[in-house]
Amino acid sequence: VLFPSYGHYDVGEPRLLRCKRFVFFPTRSALRRQDLKKPRGKKCFFVKFFGTEDHAWIKVEQLKPYHPHKEEMIKINKGKRFQQAVDAVEEFLKKAKGKEQDLTDTDPEPSSVRLIGGAVPGFKWENNPVKDDPHFHHFLLSQSEKPGSSMEPISKRLKIIEEDTGSTSIQAADSTAINGSIIPTDKRIGFLGLGLMGSGIVSNLLKMGHVVMVWNRTAEKCDLFIQEGARLGRTPAEVVSMCDITFSCVSDPRAARDLVLGPSGVLQGIRPGKCYVEMSTIDPETITELSQVITSRGGRFLEAPVSGSQQLSNDGMLVILAAGDRTVYEDCSSCFQAMGKTSFFLGEAGNAAKMMLILNMVQGSFMATIAEGLTLAQATGQSQQTFLDILCQGQMASTFLDQKCQNILQGNFKPDYYLKHIQKDLRLAIAMGDSVNHPTPMAAAANEVYKRAKALDQSDND
Repeated sequence: VLFPSYGHYDVGEPRLLRCKRFVFFPTRSALRRQDLKKPRGKKCFFVKFFGTEDHAWIKVEQLKPYHPHKEEMIKINKGKRFQQAVDAVEEFLKKAKGKEQDLTDTDPEPSSVRLIGGAVPGFKWENNPVKDDPHFHHFLLSQSEKPGSSMEPISKRLKIIEEDTGSTSIQAADSTAINGSIIPTDKRIGFLGLGLMGSGIVSNLLKMGHVVMVWNRTAEKCDLFIQEGARLGRTPAEVVSMCDITFSCVSDPRAARDLVLGPSGVLQGIRPGKCYVEMSTIDPETITELSQVITSRGGRFLEAPVSGSQQLSNDGMLVILAAGDRTVYEDCSSCFQAMGKTSFFLGEAGNAAKMMLILNMVQGSFMATIAEGLTLAQATGQSQQTFLDILCQGQMASTFLDQKCQNILQGNFKPDYYLKHIQKDLRLAIAMGDSVNHPTPMAAAANEVYKRAKALDQSDND
């Protein structure tokens, strides 16, 4: 896929850029910034993208001349966003013709770009939203504002003002983000728990160049990741003591608590400044307890449960819900970009657990209803395949719905998300409703369906 661009062969020279996922985004050249590290071992140029106004290091082989390919690319790309980007290029060329000046004369960066905020002294969080990264999105949801407050993109971005146009752009502080390649943090990463979700997460961290130490209760599960370059930790305490940021992803509240408080557990390795990120889907009370014991030892705590499945974990397309220490959230930026497509910061510890339980409650109840519809169709002599076809042509259409129903019709119950885990999430969500005296009758009914399925020995199926 090609992006029209100004590559930094010569400042202002038009180029086409080959990138992943998106069809086209014209860019203007830019001189390198010190806060974005150049990828090692690759001949790259630093460019600024029209349309999205992002910056990235781009491999030289991904660049092509702009003018010879312009008409061809316009013919095959009819999207409004692409046309806006091309219009921006043409406007820039028009202005450039009228200004006979060397862009590199005195200005340290072409186009009079000035840094006014970011991971530097004097940085202030701005209230006005800035443009989203086309590949990975960070959101800050303020829990102190009124319900329904809008979300704003945040974190690890440097806000830049361009004086001649007044446009606003964003720049990832530790990720190229444009072509899917990520510059990994230089912090040492630990990971505890290599189940359905954890395995995909660790694989993507390694693929993106992170330094990772792993531990799993069943040690044999570590072997594959050792072959991929991970180091083996003998105990959770050792992993935490050796790493700057340690993630954990286990099955339930009891497992999460034992991992931290048990023999040779996380707490024994915590020292001032160490970061612990709890990715398990557990109840907010357990999160609060873990946060308190970690911070009591001088550690920094973040919860970051993930919404998705084994397949989405393998594909690096999870949705991450984070809450707790926002500086830890920022330090995890490249990790979150490696494992997911979107992250949300939800405020104080416990908020992410609450939101995740609500999401899984809805998903679990939804699937119980779909299963009921399929069986009722069969009982009344209707085609289950036709029922699915009609659903997938209507307002409820989704990849999730189609894949789940096709698997049901094919008798394929290989776990993408364990039945026992969604039942656990329903149980925790119902308890959370009880704690605030809020009725959850639909979730309670669905929970009974899953409990029955567990009694029929279906716990380890999808």
